Amino acid sequence: MSRTLTPEGVERLLGDPESADNPYGFAAAVARDEADAHPDELCRRLVSAGFHLNYLPREWGGGFDSFDRALTLVRAAARRDVNVMPGTMFGIIAATCLQLHGSERQRERVARILTGGGSVGFALTEAGHGSDLLAGEVRLDGDGRLHGEKWMVGNGMRCEAVYVVARTGERGPGAFSAFLLDADADGLVREPAPRTGGMRGVDTARLRFTGVRVPEDALVGKAGEGLEVAILAQQAVRLMSLAGSLGCADTALRLTLGFAAGRRVAGTPLLEAPHSRRELAVASAALLAADAVALAAARGIHVVPEVFSVWAPAAKHVVAEAGDELVRRCAGVLATRSVLREQAPGGGLFQKLQRDTAVVRVIDASPLANLRSYAAQIPALAGRDERPEPAVLHRIFDLGADLPPYRPERLDLVARRADPVLPGLVAVAGAVRAELTDPRAAALVGRLADAVAALGAEAAAARRRGADPNALTDAAERHAWLHAAAACVHLWWANRQRSLYGGEPGASGWLRAVLSFLLDRAAGTDPRRHGPDLLPALDTADALRKGHRLMTALPVPLAPESARPCDPMEAS
Repeated sequence: MSRTLTPEGVERLLGDPESADNPYGFAAAVARDEADAHPDELCRRLVSAGFHLNYLPREWGGGFDSFDRALTLVRAAARRDVNVMPGTMFGIIAATCLQLHGSERQRERVARILTGGGSVGFALTEAGHGSDLLAGEVRLDGDGRLHGEKWMVGNGMRCEAVYVVARTGERGPGAFSAFLLDADADGLVREPAPRTGGMRGVDTARLRFTGVRVPEDALVGKAGEGLEVAILAQQAVRLMSLAGSLGCADTALRLTLGFAAGRRVAGTPLLEAPHSRRELAVASAALLAADAVALAAARGIHVVPEVFSVWAPAAKHVVAEAGDELVRRCAGVLATRSVLREQAPGGGLFQKLQRDTAVVRVIDASPLANLRSYAAQIPALAGRDERPEPAVLHRIFDLGADLPPYRPERLDLVARRADPVLPGLVAVAGAVRAELTDPRAAALVGRLADAVAALGAEAAAARRRGADPNALTDAAERHAWLHAAAACVHLWWANRQRSLYGGEPGASGWLRAVLSFLLDRAAGTDPRRHGPDLLPALDTADALRKGHRLMTALPVPLAPESARPCDPMEAS
């Protein structure tokens, strides 16, 4: 198996997704969606080329290098069908947990399963409690037997082992421990979970524990640390889920741009009609912003993992909400064809993308639960006045800079230092404005710097607003959008000598567009009100579509038209 599969290799491996007879293409994905079928053939194809190894550490026999590389790799597959992510990568959270506190024997066992293309389930949530994890009822009794039910367990019907977080005490986070069990243990009943509206055919299960005997050596780590480790591991899961949002968004925008370019209304291409052009400009700005934010997060977890308890929910919120807005704007342009199952662009593909985007938005945490995890840390963040070292920001945002190895043991439940993105923006804003040749982009950077400087006072006001139970959650949402805008400025500044999004080095049209979009979202206003500022994003996205490249900062060539899938050995 190859451990060096690249995004370009994924494209060669799977061929042109627009070819109707390609079993790894869009038509096949729509057919599976209609039949509620799991993407077995697509997953087997990817596993045969070692795709699944790219989230596993090398000491486990995997091929993981960095999250930014893995993000783009997964996105290349997810743009065809986001179901490949749960089909090949649901083991990532159990693997992260075992990295953090598993014994050598447990790690070896999980590594053997995952490198062989198998899966390990992760059983945390319960139907009656959702994101209220402290209310979990699955319990280990005094006789060492497990009772209760977990739900929405990824790959739960076909996994070979399962990592279970169960109650071993009475109250608080320390009342939960983790266990690694055989999926065929006596007393463990597996049943399909309720079907989802999107990502149809994905394997999720209910696991009922009816007095399952738990061996002593099944305990993972120490008693009482199961919930803490599970929450830490979810930071990495939130990061990788961004690839699913980006994959859906790339295909939805590409499909809509192609339709709008070929459709004429009163003799004018729909792409040139003022209203459609403005809607597609918003959608394009949303995708470029989401891409930049995801890329920054994928690098940031290597450099400052100790602040990822705030960075992960910020990135998840912005990417998921931007993807949701993109799909809505595209649906407006497609109009009737956005709801037709036949005689529509992609033959029902857009409808699948709509449903899939809605599921990816909540797959690892609901938007509210995600923001609440961020809001809980707003008071502490607001009280810090730390300026990051320029070298730290350079290492995160310079796309040519080497990243340090990923150290999951440095993840923390609470940020012990300031998130470098926001205070770092205040430090570089003046220099950035002086170098920008676009006065409008420079003005937006100034507006962003003022907004970031005011965050501390806004957070203090939110804490005092006791009568408004949503004040801190609203503050967290504003923080998230401003964090995203600051990340985009850092990305431009650190790479101004490099071509980004297919433009000339130093080109700032994309930056003007994403800042306009993100600042309007932070202010709670409709981005369309600044339509002219968004148009460079549309030009950028359409140029990438025409050039047949992935819509990302460092564009990836896509499979040529009518290209047949290649042999896995040729994809490396």
